Amino acid sequence: MNPPRLLVSVPDVRLIAALGDVPAGVEIIQWDMSGPAPVDEIDIVVPPYFSPVTSLAELANVKTRLVQSQSVGYDGVADVLPPNHVYANASSVHETSTAELTLALILASQRGIPDFVRGAREGRWVPAWHQSLADRKVLLVGYGGVGKAIEARLLPFEVSVTRVALRGRSDERGAIHGFEELHDLLALADVVVVAVPLTERTTHLIDDAFLRQMRDDTLLVNIARGKVADTNALLEHAKSGRLRLALDVTDPEPLPEGHPLFSLSNVLISPHVGGMSTAMLPRMANLLNEQIGRMLSGEEPLNVVLGG
Repeated sequence: MNPPRLLVSVPDVRLIAALGDVPAGVEIIQWDMSGPAPVDEIDIVVPPYFSPVTSLAELANVKTRLVQSQSVGYDGVADVLPPNHVYANASSVHETSTAELTLALILASQRGIPDFVRGAREGRWVPAWHQSLADRKVLLVGYGGVGKAIEARLLPFEVSVTRVALRGRSDERGAIHGFEELHDLLALADVVVVAVPLTERTTHLIDDAFLRQMRDDTLLVNIARGKVADTNALLEHAKSGRLRLALDVTDPEPLPEGHPLFSLSNVLISPHVGGMSTAMLPRMANLLNEQIGRMLSGEEPLNVVLGG
């Protein structure tokens, strides 16, 4: 019997099942990277979705052709990824689910859903006027795949969307403002959505100065990474009641039990679940099947962000 032309490791049986039938010559093995690799050469390695980046150290004694992440973000990976490995992120897998959650957080916060849930839990009928999403001015900070997916879902709600990216440019919808304009634009928004990758430049992008530029009762939504925001600054502006927060990510993460952010009625927190929907597994399988097909045909892999 001829040896497999391509050896692929995946962390769990769910992804193996989602892959379905693979081409002839492809062998799928299971390795969750919690210990040494079962063999010293693996063509494509897929780390677990929730594994710490430190688990990538297990690749030090493994020869690979591609390390295929299940996440879009790759902050911290360059510090621990052993040399001579090519690393691809999971662009195309999580954008839709993350954008859905972003809209859910915005709508829940604007329309007072947490207040209604608290009232119902206490057996109380609590009608009240709340903010609309329609006719609001939304500032979208970060215009990569997630930012574009969020915009596509926001526009049917009859909002005005202003886009901000690292570098200013224009497209068919008009201006995409650069970061140098950000602080002036903050004062014009009713809702600020932050969807930037975590880099040295974006660490603590949301600081006291950022928050002070926002108008009273503005909603801040952080769908990026916890360290994009200064937690102490968030807490100060939320405790005063001046701003409202919707956070899918926090620093630290998980947020410790009893943290004061949990107790504030103007703060809505979800536990970093942007990509955690039924859409993830089939989309991850589609991406991995695409990478397998490309490797078999001698094409370059998609989404390479390190080592390419």
